[in-house]
Amino acid sequence: MIEAVKFWNEPNNKSHWDLELDPEWRLYAQMVKTAAQAVKAERPDVLRVLGGISPIDPAFMIRLHELDAVADLDAVAVHGFPLDWNLWSIHDWREKIAEIEAVTRLPVWVTEVGVSSFGAEEVQEFGLRRTAELLCGRVDRIHWYSLYDLPRAWEATTRHREAEGSSYYRHFHMGLLREDGTPKRALEQFAQYTPEMGICQWFHFEDHRLDDAVDWLRRLGVRRLRTGLSWADHLRPDSQRWFDRMMTALQEFDLTITFCFTPESKGLRPHHTSPPQDPREFADFCAAMMRRYS
Repeated sequence: MIEAVKFWNEPNNKSHWDLELDPEWRLYAQMVKTAAQAVKAERPDVLRVLGGISPIDPAFMIRLHELDAVADLDAVAVHGFPLDWNLWSIHDWREKIAEIEAVTRLPVWVTEVGVSSFGAEEVQEFGLRRTAELLCGRVDRIHWYSLYDLPRAWEATTRHREAEGSSYYRHFHMGLLREDGTPKRALEQFAQYTPEMGICQWFHFEDHRLDDAVDWLRRLGVRRLRTGLSWADHLRPDSQRWFDRMMTALQEFDLTITFCFTPESKGLRPHHTSPPQDPREFADFCAAMMRRYS
């Protein structure tokens, strides 16, 4: 069921980690070390992975090694969206992987890669095909982001807004399926690359798409799925019921679970991107999730 766990999401991106509170990533490194040791003690057979970095930055990876954050990890991860947000060409994917391999002994996974259909579905179709050509056989794990478009009534977890042109709105068009569940052009093509290529699909608290998502994953031949368990959601009323329902529905897949999002009451600031006041509390959450679901 759970084959791997990741500690946070995009820790070098200020949309997901408060860099003002932790400009040198010392707090993040300590949190990862503490959580990795806790997960290792509970389930040493489950792979432990550094939170996927975006941008792909060798200097950040060097910094995490200097802080000894990777001592108990089995892999590192990168995220890339060259047709939407990154300032490099989609044709450079292999070079970007090599940049990280040059500064770490650990395998490099690609746990989020995707292309928005914001401009045209043909662009997403091309991007999927080219990504598969460059990454399949090159890295151990590839997770395409995502299965579903983000519903327009929801908010994207990002710093981008209207001030940056189309950047914010591209978040809402990353799926192979539209918000209403109808397929886009790239959907049929995606099935050509499974099971080697997996899916990254975040499920919100009490997400109405869960059961339909499972049906689509089966139809597409997906074996590997990346999703998340939110520490912040864990403190909601009735959270255990939702976590149990979600993890039961997904139990047939090889899961990479991302642990992230600080509860407002537990952060140095009352925000989900804040470093925790006590990294041991995040580690305790990770360990509890391993006991219950692995």
